Amino acid sequence: MAGLVGMTRRMGALALAGLVLLTPATVLRAETLADALKDAYLNSGLLDQNRALLRAADEDVAQAVAALRPIIDWSTDITRNFSRVRSGASNTFIRGANGTAETTANIGLTGSLLLYDFGRSDFLTEAAKETVLATRETLRSVEQQVLLIAVQAYMNVIRNREFVDLRRNNLRLLQEELRAANDRFEVGEVTRTDVSQAEAAVALAQSGLAVAEGDLTRAVEEFMEAVGRAPGALRAPGDLPSLGSDVDGAKAAALRRHPDILGAQRNVTVAELNINAAAAARLPQVNLIGRLGASNELTGSGFSRSGSVGVELRGPIYQGGRISSLQRQAGAQRDAQLARLHLVGLQVKQDVGNGFANLRAARAARTANIEAVRAARVAFEGTREEAMLGARTTLDVLDSEQNLLDAQANLISANADVVIAAYSVLAAIGELTVTDLNLGVQTYDPAAYYDLVKTAPVPISPQGRQLDRVLRALGKQ
Repeated sequence: MAGLVGMTRRMGALALAGLVLLTPATVLRAETLADALKDAYLNSGLLDQNRALLRAADEDVAQAVAALRPIIDWSTDITRNFSRVRSGASNTFIRGANGTAETTANIGLTGSLLLYDFGRSDFLTEAAKETVLATRETLRSVEQQVLLIAVQAYMNVIRNREFVDLRRNNLRLLQEELRAANDRFEVGEVTRTDVSQAEAAVALAQSGLAVAEGDLTRAVEEFMEAVGRAPGALRAPGDLPSLGSDVDGAKAAALRRHPDILGAQRNVTVAELNINAAAAARLPQVNLIGRLGASNELTGSGFSRSGSVGVELRGPIYQGGRISSLQRQAGAQRDAQLARLHLVGLQVKQDVGNGFANLRAARAARTANIEAVRAARVAFEGTREEAMLGARTTLDVLDSEQNLLDAQANLISANADVVIAAYSVLAAIGELTVTDLNLGVQTYDPAAYYDLVKTAPVPISPQGRQLDRVLRALGKQ
């Protein structure tokens, strides 16, 4: 009986310590969720990829602008001209007066300038600008994904570390009980059944610890991928985002500002501009054309110089039905984008509703698990006291301790689920960005590169040289 009393007291002390996983000194050194989110933003390869895609979209604007400027091409060639004349009477080839051979060098410049095309080029330019704006929204959506994954990875590391600590405490307790059971068996206080029960409990605890350690290893790997570095000592988040309970208001806010909605709206505008551009392609265009040329005989002294300038009016007559097909295709793409906008709106509203539902469920689960831990601890202490009086067996105490362990594990998981659910709601509304979270990190300016290339600068211009420096800096990242 004395051995059982000592065992139950040790179990009580370790069970109470099971949730105390971080000492004050550790907390002081621990990093916060904000630190992890900053690093996730700065180290994300996915964000780098989508920033490059945005810069590629910026260049579409430069190319559309360039099409409205003069286009000058040069050409040069060396040509060998020769001829031979056959005499019908003698059926022989005669050189000299009846044959020629000369080599000429030619160089020429051709220039053209679009004067008017019924707005087609303007439509294409505006479509390129709208595509840039849509791509910026895609970048913002990717940023939300990156930060939400970082939140999940951060909380999963905390969750699994606490699981491991809890399992280790449990194993340590059961190993002490096994040693005590063996000692009591030697003096005849307990039976072999009690020893076997303790051995089985230790084996199960070892298995549970191995699973928890494996889960922690995977959580650490996910953290490294999401954040770009290994996790240090992590502090559980204190204050969560203030979300309120107005689900309808949150849905309305999401429809106004979620990047997926805004990007879909931009794509509808792009499709409508492309319809106008396809219609204008049926109409003629007016071009200013200029040509300069020079030709010199390399085998003689002859030369020529020529030049011309004129206004050209050109338009399609028949292209095998291609122009009509392009118009129909543009209309179908517009219809597809309108349908996508509708679907995105439904999905965004559903995500907001699901997010709030998950948050309510997580909070309720946390409250229930807090009560479950309290009840399990009371039950454990009661079972322990009854065991001291001989009314309970060792197995009863072990089962009660296992119930407390399970309740504590469920509470750990519920705490993590509440945090993840809260930030998931932010992402569903469209407010999970480094700017919205006020993380204090230097953000990527999506307009900076656009401002450099939107006028299609040439390399020798001051703006072109500045752009070269930007590109070199990007290449070193």
